Amino acid sequence: MNKQQVKGRYEEAKGKVKEVAGHVTGNEDLELEGRLQKNAGKVQAGIGDAKEEIEDVAEEIKKDI
Repeated sequence: MNKQQVKGRYEEAKGKVKEVAGHVTGNEDLELEGRLQKNAGKVQAGIGDAKEEIEDVAEEIKKDI
């Protein structure tokens, strides 16, 4: 697991907490902020996942050369 994945999943979790807190309290702004943060975290984690996959493929190619 790389830094992008960890940071992304952390942001995802923080966003989910804000989203739920906003929903429970009726604070639409907080709920929206949470959704945005959660989705940004998903994107960041996805970039980290892709980076890790590319590194794995590159390592396999190096072994084959």
